[in-house]
Amino acid sequence: MKFTIFADGGSRGNPGPAGSGAVVRDSTGQIIIEVSEFLGVTTNNVAEYTSILRALEQLDAMLGNGSKDSDVVIKMDSMLVVKQMNGEYKIKHPNLIPLAQKVNEVRKRFRSVSFAHVYREHNKEADALANKAMDRGK
Repeated sequence: MKFTIFADGGSRGNPGPAGSGAVVRDSTGQIIIEVSEFLGVTTNNVAEYTSILRALEQLDAMLGNGSKDSDVVIKMDSMLVVKQMNGEYKIKHPNLIPLAQKVNEVRKRFRSVSFAHVYREHNKEADALANKAMDRGK
């Protein structure tokens, strides 16, 4: 099984009120999971990582044992997070290291998880969900 996750996180003020958003699509392109979570006051990068983590956790919970037979592509507009998760950049910020470790733990439950950068205009649904989460947290 193949899935695509579009993930985004944002913070108004950085740090400031933050939210994570993600859309999980199956191989037919149908949305099967939406994530929209207010995170309190934190940074945009924490919100980006949290969006990945929540989407992977929910997909894993939904698939159960099927996760091990599934391939996932995570698309996001944060070049920094994509390069960090692909091992091209070192993760230095102490707030991001445990989040990246959690993402890596969950990603082991799938056959494969890869990361790809997309431009913001191709990530509008996840961005909208992150913004809705920030709006709810006001």
